[in-house]
Order: sequence, then C-alpha cells, then structure tokens
Amino acid sequence: MPDRFDLVIRGGTLVDGTGAPRVTGDVAIRAGRIAALGAVEGEAAETLDATGAVVAPGFVDIHTHYDAQVFWDNRLSPSPWHGVTTVVMGNCGFGVAPTRATHRDLILRTLESVEGMSLAALQAGLGEDWPFESFPECLGAIEARGSAINVAALVGHTPVRTHVLGEAAVEREASEDEIRQMERLVREALEAGAVGFASSKATTHVGYDGHPVPSRAAAFEEIARLAECLRDFDTSVFQVTIGPGLAFEEFAQIQQRCGRPVSWTALLAGFFGPDGHRDILERHAKLQAEGIPVVPQVACRPLVTEFQWKAPFPLESLSVMKPVSAADFAGRKVLYADASFRAALRERLERSRLWDRFTAMVVSDYEPDAALCERSLAEIAEDRGAHPVDVALDLALETELEARFRLAVANSDDEAVAELLQHPASMLGLSDAGAHASQLCDAGAPTTLLGKWVRERGVLSLEEGVRQLTGQPAEIFGIRDRGRLEVGLAADVTVFDPETVGCEPVRRVHDFPAGADRLVADATGIQAVIVNGTCVRQDGRDGDARLPGRVLRGGRAQ
Repeated sequence: MPDRFDLVIRGGTLVDGTGAPRVTGDVAIRAGRIAALGAVEGEAAETLDATGAVVAPGFVDIHTHYDAQVFWDNRLSPSPWHGVTTVVMGNCGFGVAPTRATHRDLILRTLESVEGMSLAALQAGLGEDWPFESFPECLGAIEARGSAINVAALVGHTPVRTHVLGEAAVEREASEDEIRQMERLVREALEAGAVGFASSKATTHVGYDGHPVPSRAAAFEEIARLAECLRDFDTSVFQVTIGPGLAFEEFAQIQQRCGRPVSWTALLAGFFGPDGHRDILERHAKLQAEGIPVVPQVACRPLVTEFQWKAPFPLESLSVMKPVSAADFAGRKVLYADASFRAALRERLERSRLWDRFTAMVVSDYEPDAALCERSLAEIAEDRGAHPVDVALDLALETELEARFRLAVANSDDEAVAELLQHPASMLGLSDAGAHASQLCDAGAPTTLLGKWVRERGVLSLEEGVRQLTGQPAEIFGIRDRGRLEVGLAADVTVFDPETVGCEPVRRVHDFPAGADRLVADATGIQAVIVNGTCVRQDGRDGDARLPGRVLRGGRAQ
C-alpha cells in the first residue's frame, strides 16, 4: 500500500531553518506533523505545487503583545499575513494575567498608556467578565476560544506585581513576604506552561496616570529572584527590556542565577550613539563565548511611530512630560497651551539626542489643511517663523489633539542595521505586533527581512534569513517541536516566492472593538501559511474557519 498523506507540498526549494544549504524536494504532512521530506512518493488528500517557491518552517515571532487581542481576534492579524505561525506574547513584563477582578482597570489603563492600546477597544474586546483570573486560567481561555496560529506566553512582572501589591505596585519595593507571593505566582504560571518570565526597567514604559510601570519600582533582587524560578524549567527564557539598573552586567548576573537564556529588548541603531552598537555586540559575543547566553534583540525595520499628542508615547520618557502623562485629556490641552510648559519642552528637546529627529518629524494627518501633510516640523516652522515645538503643539490644539505626527525614533541607518542583523551574537525581535496599534505596525518584520535584507540588499543569505525567522528564535525561547523542517516535528510551514516576498506600506483600518483604529501592513509573495498541517492563509486570503493553532505550554503543544 502506498503511503497516504493529508498534504504534500511538491517541488519547492526546501530551506530547513538550521542554516543548512537549500535543496529541492517535497514536504509530506500527516496528522499535523511532518511525515516525510525529499522525493516523496504516495497519495495525498491535498497537494500544493511549490515550484519556484521556498518552503520554510513557519516563522516564529518572539516579541509580540497579543495578550488582549487574542480574545477578540483569534486569527491574530496581521502576523499570519507575513508567514508567522507562532507568536510569543507577554513581552516586556506586560500581560493580562494573573489579574484580580478589582485590578482589571489598572491593567487595562497600563496597557493603554505603555503599549498605545485603545482603552475602549480593550474594554469592549475583553468585556466586563473576563474568563480568567489566574495565568493558568488565561491559557485555558485562549485554548477554549481557539486561534489560527500557535500562541506561547511569557508571564509578566507587571500583572504579577499588581496582583500582589495592588496600586502600591507602582510606588515601592516589595517586602520579603510579597516577593514570596510573586514567586508562587511565577512558578504557577511556569508549571501551567508559560515559556518564561518577562520584566522591564525601560524609562519609556510609563503606565496609568504617569506612573512608572510596576516592574520599574522593583529592586534588582526581586527581579533576580523571580527570574530564578526559571531554573527548574528547561524550556524557559528571561525576556527583559533594558533600563537603569537593569542592563548588561545585571543580565549576566541573572543568567548565572537562573541558568536560562536572557533575551533583551532592544539593540537599535542610534539608541546607544552612532557606533555604540558595535561595542555592545562584541560584549555579548564575549559573554556567549563564555557560556553566558545573553542575547540582544535587533530589528530589521526603522522604528517609526505615528502618534497624536493625546497619547505622546515617544516623548513620555522625558521628565518634562511627566505632568502630561498624569493629566486627563482636558488637562493635556491646558498644558500644551501653557507658555511655561512649552518653554520647558523646547529647552529639554533642544539638548536631547531626540532633537534632530523631532524637527524632522512629519505631519501625517492634519484635517484643516492637507497641504501640511508629509512636511516636516522644521519646514513648517521656517515658513511660519515659529519654533518646531510650538508648531507641533499648535497643530495638535487646532484639531483637538487629533492631528498625527510621524517620528523616526531609531534604526534608520541601513549600514548599522546591516551590522546588527549580520552579527552572530544577536537575534531578530521587537516586531511589537499587537502593540501601539494606532502608532506603528512592524508585524511585517519577516517579509521585510526576506524582501529587503535577503533579496534586495544581500546582507543575509536566504538560508540565514530563514534561520533567523525560525530555528534560532525557537531554540532560544524553548519552542522545541517547531522552527525546523524535520520529520516528526509540527507541520508549521510557510511557502513564499523569493522574488516577490516583501512588506507593503502601512495603512489605517477601523476594525478593532468599539470602532478603534489601527495600522496594518499587507504582505507580498507569501503563498501559503500552514499551521499544524492546516492551511490558514493562501495567496493573500484567510483559509477556512478552522483554528488549528495551539497554546504551546512549555514550548510544546500538549
């Protein structure tokens, strides 16, 4: 009897995710797993012709914030559009579990501020009665709803700390008893299947009413002890966002204490001075050579954010903006009109590294006069004989803070980005898919990598580009049965045209709960996206209504 398969992908160029040279062959799938590779003989219920296309493992995006969106959008768009079959959420220590019913408002307001999420969309999308409180219950609720792609989750410091300390979580260090309670919650999450623990000390992470997010109030010892919970879980990772008191030396110390990989966010061109990234890369190469796996996440796209002054996230780390973060909508308008606030903001920006980028910031939407759109603040200020700060605030106030501005924050130097991508000490991360929905959309990182950096620039070989999207992130984040084309592994497969794969410009849609808007980006050249043997997207269209994605507990589908 000839072999029978559910699906055979025939005649493609197989790039297996390990970095090994490409080969031509077939991929046979049975019962959600890769059953055969090479010259496959046998019958198939379905055949996909991949002649001229690359057949790769499904892409693994290890830095997303779909923690809330998964409860109203179980297709987790737009990630599958770009070939992603597995996402890791809960990054930077943010998430929605564990959360007491009495703390839901605090958590949602934190996400609204720090991750640029619409509060109305969060409230409508999650509803009044969340189907979970604990982290294990949250994973169970995701499983009950189903998802088109696989979901792995980190347990976040912010919800854990809020669960134990309540509103005091943003104000003070924890007591010994409180740390022990947090340790129990982190262990409970890891035992239920969390793939790691995440935290942050980033000064840009400002939560509700202008408070630092809870993890920023934690002492180093608290963070280290919570990370030490990972030691007993061999498929776990510590994900962290760099900030004062939590940087390279501390990462190495925590890695030594927890015995698990540390992946930190983010090493971006321009953030550490013009050439600062080179020293950081070499420092990490030395650590890794010493057996200390601390790995910086790098990005393949410029970090460009489109924001309104009613939610000025890119500027909120400046101390002068603290009263803005603490104010409501009316209070923000009062501040923006105040001469003393304007003077303070002008003075602070002019002596910051952000100044050149601020003056180059363009107006992206200004309803009263479309002629101002796509012009920089510097140009408009020169025409008006005004200061760029005054121009920005005037345009904002004239539109009830609805005017939008596009700011290039970092990663704009292609030569430096090429160095980040090529260095063996780094890993691809920071798509931020699911976060800052109305401000940016970098979910198209995989297609950008393959289109720009592999095909157009030749910075990476095809094999290396696929490895950075599949085998490498799966290995570091403990996702053991995916990320490679190998018999017996889960049948997560992405088929793409190497000549046309790419990411389209962002566009704004209004498809979130409560009519909230977001930015999305379409992909080109992605021919098929297969999750656990089921095609969820083909030729730019979603597949049938089946939801084959799995919650990856401990990095595996149970």
